[in-house]
Amino acid sequence: MNSVIQCLSNTRLLLEYVKNDGYSSDINTSISSMKGALIKAFSQVIKELWSDEASDRVVNTLTLKSQIQRFAPRFMGYSQQDAQEFLRYLLEGLHEDVNRVTTKPAPILTEIDEKLSDGEKAYESWQRYLRMDNSKVVDIFVGQLKSTLKCTHCGHCSVTFDPFWDLSLSIPQRPSGSLRLQQCLDHFTREETLDGDEKPTCSKCKERRKCTKSFTIQKFPKILVIHLKRFSPTERFRGKLSSTIDFPLENLDLRNYAADNSPSECRYNLYAISNHSGTTYSGHYTAYCRHPYSQTWHEYNDSRVSSISPKMLVSGEAYVLFYELDSQKSRL
Repeated sequence: MNSVIQCLSNTRLLLEYVKNDGYSSDINTSISSMKGALIKAFSQVIKELWSDEASDRVVNTLTLKSQIQRFAPRFMGYSQQDAQEFLRYLLEGLHEDVNRVTTKPAPILTEIDEKLSDGEKAYESWQRYLRMDNSKVVDIFVGQLKSTLKCTHCGHCSVTFDPFWDLSLSIPQRPSGSLRLQQCLDHFTREETLDGDEKPTCSKCKERRKCTKSFTIQKFPKILVIHLKRFSPTERFRGKLSSTIDFPLENLDLRNYAADNSPSECRYNLYAISNHSGTTYSGHYTAYCRHPYSQTWHEYNDSRVSSISPKMLVSGEAYVLFYELDSQKSRL
């Protein structure tokens, strides 16, 4: 919890939204299960972390923890939990508290028209998502994936678009040496063959056919969260993969993974890492975060905060990476 909160506290877009009370006029009291209680508790912690007197005292997160437990009871108690899972639930709860949708619309039961262009389908899918889920939190964190299913028999391509809050990347096994983040992204977007029991029904042939499936990124989020899947469900005892993934601190260029030809804005800079040391069953989380204003890096280890050199950031403990879109405006 501490590790994730520090990463979010250094997310400038979110920090300024809650610290300056931008959220208060957005509180959803109709369809939110928490009626604003979660984002108020989160805001209180962020304000205390960033207050002028905060440097010499510990911020109490008890109220926030109890509100998170109300929203997601799986986080009751003090047992070992997963940081990426915690992040997803926390962001979902914050989003729900400031959702601009105040009355649930009737569901759209029709499929998106096959005759539309891919760009039109992507737009329609995104608008359908926003009918139910539309908030400042979505503005910041949510992107859109394009999934392409191609029938090897008739060549027909079926395309669907889905929102994503983070990219969960498998770590391709290598006998030795470190991997680059790009190899994990290549693995995620690679063409996969669906055959045998996995054969889908081709919408043109109307029969189950061998198909290929691949992902690309249709809409790039302002904040890109990358989750490295270090806990391998395939291994007999769910061992942890502690390979070092070499990831860039600046200029992570995702043009090769874009659905459309090289959109102008898909370069990212790293600003936070949630690290996990230890095993699957017992471990410890820390955070490395870049200060949103001074640009200096710090290590957050529960109640201890210390400076850290950027050279020390890449390690086999990096678990969740936080990147921000590098727009020209942020460099001015």
